[in-house]
Amino acid sequence: MLKRIAVVDRELCKPNKCQVICRRACPRVRSGEECIILKDKKILIDENICMGCGLCIKKCPFQAITIVNLPHELEEIPIHRFGPNEFVLYRLPFPSVNEVVGLIGPNGVGKTTALRILSGELKPNLSEFGKTAEFSELIKIFRGTELQSYLEKLENKEIVTSYKPQRVDQIPIAYKGRVSKLLEKTDERKILNELIDSFDINLVMNKKINEISGGELQRVAITACLAKDADIYYLDEPTSFLDVFQRLTIGKIVRQHCKGKAVMIVDHDLATLDFLADRIHIFYGVPTAYGIVSKPYGVRVGINTFLDGYIKEDNVRIRSEPITFLTSFIEKISPEVLVYFKNVKKKFERFELEVKEGDIRKKEVSAVLGANALGKTTFAKILAGEIKAKGEISSEIKISYKPQYIEAEFKGIVREFLSSFADVESETYKAEIIRPLGLERLLEKNLKELSGGELQRVSIASCLSKQADLYLLDEPSAFLDVEQRLELAKLIRKIVEAREESALVIDHDLLFLSKIGDRAMVFLGNPGVKGFVEGVTSVKNAFNIFLKEVGITFRADKTTGRPRANKFGSQLDLQQKEEGEYWKT
Repeated sequence: MLKRIAVVDRELCKPNKCQVICRRACPRVRSGEECIILKDKKILIDENICMGCGLCIKKCPFQAITIVNLPHELEEIPIHRFGPNEFVLYRLPFPSVNEVVGLIGPNGVGKTTALRILSGELKPNLSEFGKTAEFSELIKIFRGTELQSYLEKLENKEIVTSYKPQRVDQIPIAYKGRVSKLLEKTDERKILNELIDSFDINLVMNKKINEISGGELQRVAITACLAKDADIYYLDEPTSFLDVFQRLTIGKIVRQHCKGKAVMIVDHDLATLDFLADRIHIFYGVPTAYGIVSKPYGVRVGINTFLDGYIKEDNVRIRSEPITFLTSFIEKISPEVLVYFKNVKKKFERFELEVKEGDIRKKEVSAVLGANALGKTTFAKILAGEIKAKGEISSEIKISYKPQYIEAEFKGIVREFLSSFADVESETYKAEIIRPLGLERLLEKNLKELSGGELQRVSIASCLSKQADLYLLDEPSAFLDVEQRLELAKLIRKIVEAREESALVIDHDLLFLSKIGDRAMVFLGNPGVKGFVEGVTSVKNAFNIFLKEVGITFRADKTTGRPRANKFGSQLDLQQKEEGEYWKT
């Protein structure tokens, strides 16, 4: 069994530009052993010879090398490895009939890989390159577990799977026609019309797939997945771009239409996953190097174990300190007003927005919440000066804006892109922006080839790199994992306080907003028709107003302080509604 894993990012590895300095630094090579060799114009590290000294990592100018020691207790055969010096996955999660199984963990530790294997899209190789493992070999590994029966049925082609991909923004590349034509092909269960009504996508049916928004595209993709007649449904990050109403709708529809079926969901919104799932598997490891799947837990225990950061059964700590959500919601209102607005109105052909009165203070983070299509992005663009509106806005301010939907138009590497906004090589910039957002290994990558989460972090960096009075970030948590969201919350808070500037953050992750907001704005109304804002209020009051509209209550978990959704109609749910405490922490 391997004691350590060496991973080489083939995109970043550029031996012709560094004269293979990693090889010259390696003690094993200097002693005559072929620990690092050049093959196909890239380096190859022999993990059986590597002593894990880390000199090659330090010397590599492109940060292309990762070497990590595996947990001592991990005496198992890998399920899949993509190639020499590439990512490796250990174990698999267990689908279960009549249950929703949730998968949580950082980006890059194998959640999507596991779904691709279980859905039959990716054939595992048990770390034997150039070979596809026989089902009998997999079944032997998981004998005596719930996965054994599933794999046996998959081998005999008795299992039909339906898979919603993570990157729904890639769907228009593969399909160019109208939404109606795409969905009609999937209606194997004859429930398409019901799903269309439930997900409120009637108005997009006659549009071309490349003409609809990210949130609409997400709902179309989920509809297509659930309309197929399958035994198991795999939903990879189904809540991206969706508001809380729509996220709860997913839970209700899955419960309604997947009785007698198995469902597996990957998501980073803990509040939604808590509401959706029956069981949890934790994925841990080192992103892009290796991933390990934990045993199944009950939802509450599983999420709390993940937040605590210690996997007792594997005797491994996955982070240095626990994540807690303990908060008192104490308002810290700055006395200095940055911008004041009153009776701001904007009318379009089919939609109108009215913001009655409010202000944004200096050194303040304003949290903005509400359903989709109520004008949150429109208001941000009005403040940014991109849209003209009636009403009073006290002064012109310099704004840096990160849009909701990101397009990688720049042709070049990330370093060149960010250099147009800041001194990327300065230690100050590295400490303030690069390291907190984990961009070190992205600097030499082409912007157009980044994943959704990578592109999101670079977009956030470009927004925060500019000098501005107000930073407007529209849905910055999309495609980010739990830890990245918390790091982002810390970063925005630090920048606001250090620069004595302000931020306005629009998002649907309530846990993220609860960690970041000083005060909040709630957008209410009729989606797509009219949106309005009464004013600026406390974060807790804003959450109560919003959740009353949604019709769901949250309570604080006694161990971590994280908000947990009460089961609809439960004693706690009814009691909190009677008290008017929809967000009780």
